[in-house]
Amino acid sequence: MQFDFSTVSAPFRMQPGLRRVAPGAAQLTPSAPGGRHLREKLAVLGSFADQALLSTPGADEHAVLGAVADEAARSCPGTFVLTTSSAGATRIAAPRLGWALDGGTPTGDGDTAIGAVLAALPAARRPSALLALAFEEDFAVIDGASATIPWLAVCLPSRWAPEEKIGRHFAEVHAPVADNEMLVAASASLARLVTGTDRWERFVWTISADPRLHQHRQRAGVEWPTANEADAERVVACASFRSEHQTFIPIPSRGEAIFTIRVDSVPLADAVTSADAARRLHDAIASMSPAVLAYRGLDRVRNRLLAWLAARAAPDSTGR
Repeated sequence: MQFDFSTVSAPFRMQPGLRRVAPGAAQLTPSAPGGRHLREKLAVLGSFADQALLSTPGADEHAVLGAVADEAARSCPGTFVLTTSSAGATRIAAPRLGWALDGGTPTGDGDTAIGAVLAALPAARRPSALLALAFEEDFAVIDGASATIPWLAVCLPSRWAPEEKIGRHFAEVHAPVADNEMLVAASASLARLVTGTDRWERFVWTISADPRLHQHRQRAGVEWPTANEADAERVVACASFRSEHQTFIPIPSRGEAIFTIRVDSVPLADAVTSADAARRLHDAIASMSPAVLAYRGLDRVRNRLLAWLAARAAPDSTGR
């Protein structure tokens, strides 16, 4: 999905920014065989599954799998299928990947790397792993009554650690975020809102020196080059526009919602293709507080990014 730059506004504020999902819009993106999201998720699940697939005692993973399967049947049939035989045996299939779990055992003739990762995992973790691989999105469950997160399948975090968020209250989850007053104050009401019957979405963005989708905060990524203040082009040459399309799939019968996170990362120069997009990013970054700039790692390169965006925003710079 192409990023919607109309969601970028100034002055920049750390706020929910929710809007209703358009009726009938898909909230899931099937993984493409050999695609970037699938490759990075396989790498994470092959080495760091204990930091990506998490649940609290008593969390009903089967309900999560069933809700995603129902949503997939509506918007992208043949992507993720959950069936139960008359004998009570469960089969979880990702037909586009060519793999399934029959009674917990990996079966299929798809990419052998997928089968190897599934087979190496404990049986209890295989269902959430297959779910994570079947889609480009990451997933989390939000409990509306307690405003906590009882279940996670997050392979591609943005400089945070999923294992530190499991079971935590929304307010605790957002505690490290800079200028987080609005998010923390609204945490309980937000949890109730997104676990209702309506469907919501939001767009989140930043500019990063690290092009990877997987950015767990314990594994250092690429840092900005050290350069003089005038060297804007060098900064932009290594800058990526990182975005997240976040949506909520409600499970009204349980008072829960499945939080989907689709991460994308493209070179900044490829993302900013219009003067309007450049102007919106310029004004948003120019209005960020020092705390937000530091939290996002933009404090060192703020002026150079602003200079480049200002030039890009000129009417004759892009022809649009």
